[in-house]
Amino acid sequence: MKTFKKNLITFVIIPVATMVSAQKKDSIPNKVIAFVTDKFPQARDLNIEFTQVTPYKFSPELYGNDLPENKIKSFQQVKANANVYFIKNRKWLLSASLNYRFTSINAENNINLFSEENISKGSFHYHSEAVNVTHFTKLFNKIAIFSATASIDGSDQHFERIRGMVTGSLVLKANAKTKMTLGVAIFADPSTPIPALPIFTYEHKFDNGWVADIILPKKILVRKDIFSNGRISFGTEMDNTSFYLYPSGKTYEFRQLEINSGAIYEHHLGGNFIGTLKTGIRATPASRIFEKNESPRDFIFDANAKPSFYFNVGISYNPFGKPRVK
Repeated sequence: MKTFKKNLITFVIIPVATMVSAQKKDSIPNKVIAFVTDKFPQARDLNIEFTQVTPYKFSPELYGNDLPENKIKSFQQVKANANVYFIKNRKWLLSASLNYRFTSINAENNINLFSEENISKGSFHYHSEAVNVTHFTKLFNKIAIFSATASIDGSDQHFERIRGMVTGSLVLKANAKTKMTLGVAIFADPSTPIPALPIFTYEHKFDNGWVADIILPKKILVRKDIFSNGRISFGTEMDNTSFYLYPSGKTYEFRQLEINSGAIYEHHLGGNFIGTLKTGIRATPASRIFEKNESPRDFIFDANAKPSFYFNVGISYNPFGKPRVK
């Protein structure tokens, strides 16, 4: 898969994980609260993180023509996001997400889309906002979750795309050791290469304290609580980088798929703050530039990059704290 709908997929994961994160006897509102306010919740209310990638070589292609091998000397990124919940009851969840990303790139040699536009050096701003409504019900005597999401994104110059998505998920299993769901997301977005995407979540607690934490296509991790307030994880997570370019008055989008494999350490700092450290190897199987009104398959620029090391540090704040679920 050449691209990853990270912002939209987040809204699928939140309600699905919510429903399987508590015992069956709990009511839906309490499950929502417990999910949002856990010591290490899947969705953080407020989160800021910084990523540094070591220099790496890449092979670019422009308008179907191979260019000389190039090198990214510096790749830095700052992300900030917030999740807000407006309605939480037995049947409905209404939430919103705000996301901002600043990306700084510096390559060894210039690459010009047109004679006046250098795409290999610069700083780029990207933001997205989304609203999600989720309905909880029963289907085939199992808990079912249906949701609809509307989102908009853009740069520091313009709002650009409006996207939509509908999802349906079924809780297949939920007991003290194993939780499993299966669903599908359908996209209303001309820039996505696929109209639908299956979604699978699986969590299993082993007797030795390790936990398998799988959310496909987002991540495959094994994790374990360590010390009194820490958690260590090993595995692979998928991410992306997107921003818009405006050469010669036209609008283009840069979209890059990133696969991060390595270790994650999270520590509860007290006062509802969580610190996170991530490091490992980053693979970048696809980096493309295409005209906004075209498909990513109709790209004008493509690059294949060598693996590199990445380092990420972040801090999040969850103002609700540990819940008192009755």
